[in-house]
Amino acid sequence: MGRTRTAGLCRRNGVWHIDKQVRGRRLCESTGTRDLAEAEQYLTRRLEAIRQAVVYGVRPDRTFRAAATRYLNESQHKRRVADEATHLKQLDPFIGDVPLASVHMGTLRPFVDARRAQGLKTKSINLALGVVRHILNLAASEWLDEHHLTWLATAPKIKLLKVEDARAPYPLSWDEQTRLFGELPPHLARMALFKVNTGCRDQEVCGLQWAWEVAVPELATTVFIIPGRHVKNGEERVVVLNRVARHVIETLRGTHAEYVFTYQGKPVAAMNNTAWQAARRRAGLPQVRVHDLKHTFGRRLRAAGVSFEDRQDLLGHKSGRITTHYSAAELASLIAAAETVCGQESRKSPALVLLKQRVVGSGSPTA
Repeated sequence: MGRTRTAGLCRRNGVWHIDKQVRGRRLCESTGTRDLAEAEQYLTRRLEAIRQAVVYGVRPDRTFRAAATRYLNESQHKRRVADEATHLKQLDPFIGDVPLASVHMGTLRPFVDARRAQGLKTKSINLALGVVRHILNLAASEWLDEHHLTWLATAPKIKLLKVEDARAPYPLSWDEQTRLFGELPPHLARMALFKVNTGCRDQEVCGLQWAWEVAVPELATTVFIIPGRHVKNGEERVVVLNRVARHVIETLRGTHAEYVFTYQGKPVAAMNNTAWQAARRRAGLPQVRVHDLKHTFGRRLRAAGVSFEDRQDLLGHKSGRITTHYSAAELASLIAAAETVCGQESRKSPALVLLKQRVVGSGSPTA
């Protein structure tokens, strides 16, 4: 006589599946095996886990990989989901099979040590740790299972590493700016001059498009509104133009149908290229990074007495204000704040006026 299978198991395409009513709920899932004995053991474990959850509030063990998979499935709309997927792929060999409740700084230490051995900077490692922390917080606060229990009782504290290898910002003096810009090729010098007068990030300058330019008739000028998907903090950003930045824009108008800054008919992928690196060496400024131009703009605004709020808006920082719905009066105030940098530029370094003429043409404005 054949063996009687356990009630609640059915065979589909050779694999045993569970189909059973358990405490008023239907449990339907694959056991992942073709062996009946193994399928029965799997069903027994699942039934006991459900009993523990319902009667005693005991959460079933879930691996970090399961949590990472759920997170990625729910995050497809995010701008940086591809970067987060890369971090999670790198983390998987270290904590993929680890139960969620057992993920903490101790279990993450081998990952941290391995990444340091590969020469990664602390900031890069912290990005991965930040994804882990976010997933654990979601598991403890928002993700509920079929028994209305969160995936985790409490989230362990994941501390980011102290960034000891971070280099302090290096705002340029006027003389250093003259030396550096004088060594840059014209297309890169235009980008640098625009960046140091607007505080835009590298990728915001490289990807700047004419379609983002918006007229402000009340002020007889234009601004650029960069879509959130092209901004680091994910929010739309208004870029106002002082007269130096405006002249750079007018000089380039009509040179390319889509992008503002190009080289040989194509957009520039990044300002930090071999031409930038060679120019800073020739200028005797090997420590200067492209991002220091943004710091330079911010430092000059502060030195000119521009308010903290206006500096936040001009630099594109996330401040909680609705920065893409300025009135004409508010835009006029921001433009006036940005103009203070032009005034200092002309007074502090007359040589920069000549430099601007080389970079953007003989009609360059002077203060």
